[in-house]
Amino acid sequence: MTTLHAVAGYLPGLQPEELAWQTLHFEGPGDRLEVAVPELSPAQWVALAERVKQGSRAYLKTRTVSQIIAVVDRAVARLLDPADPWRQQADRLLPLVTGFDAEMVRLGLTAYLKTFRQPQLQRFVAEDFANPKLLDEFQPRPKGGFAKAMGPDLLVHIWAGNVPGLPVWSLISGLLVKAGNIGKLPGAEPLFAGWFARLLVEEDPGLADCLAVGWWKGGDAAREQALFAQADVVLAYGGNAALQAVRQQVPVTTRFLGYGHKLSFGMVSRAALDARKAQGTAHLAAYDVVRYDQQGCYSPQLFYVERGGKVSPRDFSQYLAHELASFEHKFARRVLPLDDAASVARWQQDHEMQLFAQPGNALIGEAGAPWRVAYADQLQPLAPSALNRTVQVVAVDRLEDVVPVIARSRAFLQTVGLAAAPAELFALAEALGRAGVTRICALGAMTAPEAGWHHDGRFNLLDLVQMVEIEQSAELAAERFAPYAD
Repeated sequence: MTTLHAVAGYLPGLQPEELAWQTLHFEGPGDRLEVAVPELSPAQWVALAERVKQGSRAYLKTRTVSQIIAVVDRAVARLLDPADPWRQQADRLLPLVTGFDAEMVRLGLTAYLKTFRQPQLQRFVAEDFANPKLLDEFQPRPKGGFAKAMGPDLLVHIWAGNVPGLPVWSLISGLLVKAGNIGKLPGAEPLFAGWFARLLVEEDPGLADCLAVGWWKGGDAAREQALFAQADVVLAYGGNAALQAVRQQVPVTTRFLGYGHKLSFGMVSRAALDARKAQGTAHLAAYDVVRYDQQGCYSPQLFYVERGGKVSPRDFSQYLAHELASFEHKFARRVLPLDDAASVARWQQDHEMQLFAQPGNALIGEAGAPWRVAYADQLQPLAPSALNRTVQVVAVDRLEDVVPVIARSRAFLQTVGLAAAPAELFALAEALGRAGVTRICALGAMTAPEAGWHHDGRFNLLDLVQMVEIEQSAELAAERFAPYAD
């Protein structure tokens, strides 16, 4: 077995010998990987925060949004190039770190990075700013006066590592609002954010002091308090308990943006269940389950399937099972850690017990298989699966009947993958939105949000800035002091 080595992070102005280092260990078929992660002291974090703030003021805030987009576009173009050493490194090491199938990582990373090309980033900005020049200079407002959107001097990111490359989204958001950025690497995937930071600096050396990427063990109050005290905004991803712990370390005067656990699910109308469409619908649903083994907040954990089509919900569950089995040959499920394997086993046992209480139910797939489909013949509340290709199909008389049931989980709702006719789409979207759902997409697209999507119903960029206004009274008063004034 070959042992590979990698160094994580990007820390301007700090030499390796000045830092403490921890080693994170990963193992895959045929290879081990040792990742050295830098661990700064509280005083080093404070000094680095000041360096990044100054770097942002001196350089990043002097650039136009178009110039920043061009730099990001060049960096992303290199990561999309199979011959580029950065992309080759990602294709080699990310499967080792995450445990996901190498081909799944390769295809998934390409699809994800395509959302950060120049046209997509322009759309990204336009989603939040009808006039993107608000980020560059004072612009006239319809009510009179002028306004400008000011990004923070320092934006601190606490990243999760459940999906490869996830930190890129918030890091690019920070750059677009011209913030100085410091990110905490996730222990589960500590490589990609540092690679991206270094690649950005290669493309534009002026960014060298405008961003930093480091690591500390989660829950280290001394380091968190030291860094958060320097921040204008703290943005964190993770479980709800972890977010609560982070929030407690953030000063009351610092803006905190937390993205916690969410539940997503699919809905299949009888209109999608004729003999021609049902198999293809099941294929798309299975793809959403398989991609990254349901580790994303947008991954489906349950499908509500409407009765009355030529293909019954029970038959649809068989189609879904067939597609999951087929995908296993193409994208094998990762080897599960012990706690994940135990969770899957408990989920299967729970559904096996339900078979005795509810004879109409079914559990499809062999025990120990890398996927399982549970079928319920009666309406069930929205409940999390064990992830890792475990999913439930629930038969319903009408899709509208699902809305009051899922509304009980309002605080946790996010994405719905919907297969329905046009009239149904808009009627259901209205009801789902009132219940708390924030994103509705096609089946097959659940794990690939569009550029500029409103994560959990919020704004990617507007939430990071503050508006500075010159009121019309100040503009008019200034005329009295002009050299040409009478």
